[in-house]
Amino acid sequence: MHHIDERVALLRSLLAQHHLDGWIINGTDPHQSEYVCPRWRTRAYISGFTGSAGTVVITKDEALLWVDSRYFIQAQQQIEGTCFTMMKVDTPSYPDPYSFLKEHLDKGSRIGIDKATLTVSGKKSLEEVFGDELVLVDSEDLLDQVWTDRPAVPSEPVVSLHDDIAGFSRIQKLTMVRVAMVQKGANYTLISSLDDIAWLTNLRGSDVSYNPVFLSYLLVGTEKAWLFTDLARFSDEVRALLEEEYEILGYEEVVSHLKQTLKAEDVVYYNPEKTNLLLYSALSENKAVVGRDFSTDLKASKNETELEGMRRAHLLDGVALVNFLARLDRKHPKYTEIELSDLLREQRLRNPDCLGESFAPISGWAEHGAMCHYSADKESNLTLKGNGLLVLDTGGMYRFGLTDVTRTILFGTPTEEQIRDYTLVLKGNLALASQRFPEGTCGYQLDVLARQFLWQEGLSYFHGTGHGLGFRLGVHEGPQSISPKPLAVPLKKGMIVSDEPGLYKEGRHGIRIENILAVRADVKTEFGQFLSFEVLTICPFERTLIDKNLLSPQEIAMVDTYHRWVFEELKDLVDDEALPYLKEATRSL
Repeated sequence: MHHIDERVALLRSLLAQHHLDGWIINGTDPHQSEYVCPRWRTRAYISGFTGSAGTVVITKDEALLWVDSRYFIQAQQQIEGTCFTMMKVDTPSYPDPYSFLKEHLDKGSRIGIDKATLTVSGKKSLEEVFGDELVLVDSEDLLDQVWTDRPAVPSEPVVSLHDDIAGFSRIQKLTMVRVAMVQKGANYTLISSLDDIAWLTNLRGSDVSYNPVFLSYLLVGTEKAWLFTDLARFSDEVRALLEEEYEILGYEEVVSHLKQTLKAEDVVYYNPEKTNLLLYSALSENKAVVGRDFSTDLKASKNETELEGMRRAHLLDGVALVNFLARLDRKHPKYTEIELSDLLREQRLRNPDCLGESFAPISGWAEHGAMCHYSADKESNLTLKGNGLLVLDTGGMYRFGLTDVTRTILFGTPTEEQIRDYTLVLKGNLALASQRFPEGTCGYQLDVLARQFLWQEGLSYFHGTGHGLGFRLGVHEGPQSISPKPLAVPLKKGMIVSDEPGLYKEGRHGIRIENILAVRADVKTEFGQFLSFEVLTICPFERTLIDKNLLSPQEIAMVDTYHRWVFEELKDLVDDEALPYLKEATRSL
């Protein structure tokens, strides 16, 4: 891993040349994407850590990597033998990256960051922490001078979704955004978020692995709209369709076009959490209205066509999952972690409507299952032997939706501890899925439902319970979530969220059970409109790991009802040789 240390040394020499005392790498791209294309995998390049979240700080004397609890084990392994030190996010004994800089550097020290990856709100937050102690310098990306073979900005082809898949046409979506824009007193809105742009334009790309988005910006005016992206990615047919609503300009033209097009009297609506400082520099003369992108809320509540597509995607996924599970040799496994996820992918791809996986699979055997975002590679790939649990978190991308499902699979004979742990996690999954709640309820108000049984036993997990899902877009989509963080976003009809409590015991085993839920209208009483969840995932729980004695009569009835539904939905669709497994797996408790 000496090359990591060499890269850090080269970066430090550049810091000295630019009179900088520190450098921050947030690991995102100019669009604040969670997952990025190879060009912006800066955190992985400089540190060797390949997880999807983390912050790197380089000073003259130290190289530090901050990660959250999902990645403590993985990060420690990947930076071992390098100059990096791991720091733990949200752990009291560890300062956050910015407080660390303030505490450890001299007053007046200059801290640099790539201005294309720093947002308006991000800069404000940093400056509030630094105060008059440190100077924030939004700079050109110094890694361009270190990373000599840095990948180019991608320009993969895009496809256009038919209205019968998307539910609304481009012009309908543009009209909804324009109405919201005018209501806010703006005559332009600038959109940087890649999944928002893909949803609004009814286009899907492949610039980012597993995420059907394309590198672009969007400017919507009351009369005209401009899409900034590489024109070479469009076929003549798609370009003709798109140009009915949009003028297409080059990706690099966005700043110059903003400066030329926007007049001093124009009012621009933008999201300060998504708009980088490069774009903001072109808005300095304009009045601004700020807030979450209108498209983010519009796409969060799926229309009826999108919901039906998601239901069909989960039905097809259930077929693939049962065909896969039925073929496993549970008593004498000889698979590797990667082979198992490959076998499931093969089952999904048997259906022509499946386009591939919706994210990189997580297949963790035994102690690897305790690394909740573990991703097997050639070096770490374990072979299953003996008794143990496999955490298998995968998803399928379909023409009309996507899936995300986790099942904990038993091989061999379970221990009493494993059965107890699994049942406690299952109880949390059931409690959340079955809850009725009043309109206006936020996800954080429901989060404890999934944790309560673990907490009662002095156990817990440290990731969120649920994330939003996109419609044939990203497997993680906001603004809604279910976690302890008090995010003031009410759950609304049509939103889709995951329900995935877990338990991770380092060096022993991990357990996670994930179903996908759609928010639906429920009863209306004198106390107002209530909502509840529709379960979309169609796959048996691991029946052998369920301790019936730990379940209430209501919970037993819930498991049996769910399994009856799974059986009825899949019995005529799975392979003949999978039917005996399906019958046994869904047998009443």
